[in-house]
Amino acid sequence: MQRYIIIRLFQAVLALIGVSIIVFTLVRITGSPLDVLAPADATEEDLRRVAALWGFDKPLWEQYILFVGNALQLDFGPSIKFQGQSAMGLIGDAIPNSLQLAGFAMFVSVLMAVPIGVVSAVKKGTPIDMIGKIIALLGQSLPPFWLGIVLIWIFSVNLGWLPVSGKGGFTHIILPGVALGWFSVAAFMRLTRSAMLNVLDSEYVKFARIKGTAEWKVIWKHALKNAAIPPLTLFGIIAGIMVTGVVTLETVFAWPGIGQLALTSVNARDYSVVQGLVILISAMFITINLIVDILYAYIDPRVRYGGGRG
Repeated sequence: MQRYIIIRLFQAVLALIGVSIIVFTLVRITGSPLDVLAPADATEEDLRRVAALWGFDKPLWEQYILFVGNALQLDFGPSIKFQGQSAMGLIGDAIPNSLQLAGFAMFVSVLMAVPIGVVSAVKKGTPIDMIGKIIALLGQSLPPFWLGIVLIWIFSVNLGWLPVSGKGGFTHIILPGVALGWFSVAAFMRLTRSAMLNVLDSEYVKFARIKGTAEWKVIWKHALKNAAIPPLTLFGIIAGIMVTGVVTLETVFAWPGIGQLALTSVNARDYSVVQGLVILISAMFITINLIVDILYAYIDPRVRYGGGRG
């Protein structure tokens, strides 16, 4: 088990190094931040002075080493767009809001998808199963941003039950949380149903029924536990996607998270904030999947002895 964890940690570190190189390179392809920092009538001497002040006059390899060293200390430098504020300070203010939205969406997804998936598998071929399939079809067909606009039109504009946008009380998170989690409900439900159908036909489930074990125990304790491995794998992937996928939803609902900050920073060529956002989001994505890999190995010993999932 220790060897398996060490291998996964090493792979996570390599992935982060790769991300740091890619983001460092790509943000510099978009254009020079000197166009933002310096006034339109700046002379060549002014440009050189500003470049030296921000470190853009150094060779790229030296800029990268400084970037990595500072990133390890969670120091991404001052913001170019929001002068007087640090990039990490801006990111630190935005990330909790995005995590709150993503966490609520994930909670809604699991709370709805697992019971629907289990019941659909148990009631295979019945109208209940058909309803579950329709939910899955709609969930995977409707873009979250489009669903968000429709939810605003129904529950905010027409019915007036929920606020249109912004962050405030609990009611403000309901519409963006449901819109963000809807796709995940479909994915979780389909995978849970498929895994449960495979498990319900297994010999140990039949044996448990022959022994006279209560049906609810057979389904919710024995079968669901062994059917949880595929959904658990998907949970790690979707949890990371939700953290990164809030960008469009935050724009639709004017939610003050990393999506709004990323859009503003990219348009302003704010290297410090963009690099910090990508690095931290990637680190969260990789960490979530690392945790899921370890949990996966605990649930299924074949993974740690076989060396991986793939």
